[in-house]
Amino acid sequence: MFVRCNASAIVGIDAVRVEVEANVTPGMGMFLVGLPDNAVRESQERIRSAFVNSDLKMPGKKIVVNLAPADLKKEGSALDLPIAIAILAGSEQISDTLLGQFVIMGELSLDGSVKSIKGALPMAAMAREAGFKGIILPADNASEAAVVDGLAVYGVKNLREATALLSGLLPEPARPAEGGEQGAGTAYAEDFADVKGQSQAKRAMEVAAAGGHNILMIGAPGSGKTMLARRMPTILPPLSLEEALETTKIHSVAGKADCKGGLIVNRPFRSPHHMASPVSLVGGGTSPQPGEISLAHNGILFLDELPEFGRSVLEVLRQPMEEKKVVVSRAKYSVEYPANFTLVAAMNPCPCGFYNHPTKDCVCTQGEVFRYLNRISGPMLDRIDLQIEVTPVAFEDISDSRPAESSASIRERVVAARERQRQRFSHIEGVYTNAMMNSAMIKEFCPLDEQCTALLGRAMERLNLSARAYDRIIKVARTIADLSGEEQIAPTHIAEAIGYRTLDRGNWGR
Repeated sequence: MFVRCNASAIVGIDAVRVEVEANVTPGMGMFLVGLPDNAVRESQERIRSAFVNSDLKMPGKKIVVNLAPADLKKEGSALDLPIAIAILAGSEQISDTLLGQFVIMGELSLDGSVKSIKGALPMAAMAREAGFKGIILPADNASEAAVVDGLAVYGVKNLREATALLSGLLPEPARPAEGGEQGAGTAYAEDFADVKGQSQAKRAMEVAAAGGHNILMIGAPGSGKTMLARRMPTILPPLSLEEALETTKIHSVAGKADCKGGLIVNRPFRSPHHMASPVSLVGGGTSPQPGEISLAHNGILFLDELPEFGRSVLEVLRQPMEEKKVVVSRAKYSVEYPANFTLVAAMNPCPCGFYNHPTKDCVCTQGEVFRYLNRISGPMLDRIDLQIEVTPVAFEDISDSRPAESSASIRERVVAARERQRQRFSHIEGVYTNAMMNSAMIKEFCPLDEQCTALLGRAMERLNLSARAYDRIIKVARTIADLSGEEQIAPTHIAEAIGYRTLDRGNWGR
């Protein structure tokens, strides 16, 4: 008997429909066709054991299973459940009446239980868009998939539950997890109120958060660079529903989502180790997966000890920083992942860490300092809008018992500035912050008067800045004006923006 049921496969961060066709005829053997990988081929033995332990019968006939479209490579073990269901329906052990109404996905254990899978959210979104009534998937993934409105989501714990469901015993559909609603995630363990002193650094972090600008902190060990970076997400605006869905899709595809938690409601903070490879940052691999820069989408990518990262690792960041996406092209596939992240980087000024320290002596030679800082290329530095020095905190500031300004207070100003930018760019698709403006937008939204132009011209000449740096100074000045609630960029805004790029290279061993 020939039957067809519906499954799914992941391409990039989206899901595509896969038809699982089974034909059970007289003969012997089981054959899987349709470009399955090894994990899919191994499903035969998992299905046989699952049938035995679920009191179901593996047909003693010839079974041909086709996974269509045949030119799309099928990867992973999530196709176990739909293949098993198709075989049961083809051997008339269950009815095929309801098969056309559902997308079915799940990995089978040898005892017949159904294990969690990657990509449940994009699969559910695909099922709704394709007009299916519902989706059947592992119980552990049900809350994640249930955030998709207009789709009945049924979580099953084992193969027996799946067969009962397809026989018409439909339970109540799953619901999104409690606390998984958009806008609920504003509680953080860290707070800027814990940071003593560092008023200039905190101001720079506020500007970076308000405009989506990249920021580099240079300072001695123990000056608070990592502490500041880890508190950056606490002053960013809450995720919108669209951002939360997209962020959750990426983490779901990568298997990083808390499948019992529904939507991701806090902005991601990713901090890869400096031994990370280019592929781990960009993504890809034999089975394409999002990398760290895509997992940081709509959030923060923190690179601590920046010069310790390999030169090739840092250079792969240049294109995603500009285009807000990454395209992974290989001989057999090409996938695109979103990468709209804010880069927060930290580094020491020299190998020993105490160059220009107010009280400690540096033991590095000028040549060592020069080589250390030159591990970061000029084009990479050009793409970092704010470059600030983080000085050691004085004892008076550390011992001060008065509370510092909280993250909630700073976030109010950031949200107000972001709202001004949202209104400014409301007619431009894909642009939400000042950091995303191109040259034409800078001319339209950032006009400079004569004083501002003269001030910026002197800075360009004195600091020998590039054309890219010129644009980025204006973008930062636009953000500073937004934080002040002013429509016109003033000389004070330009001066402050220039101040975030004036780490005199001569003072840093260059």
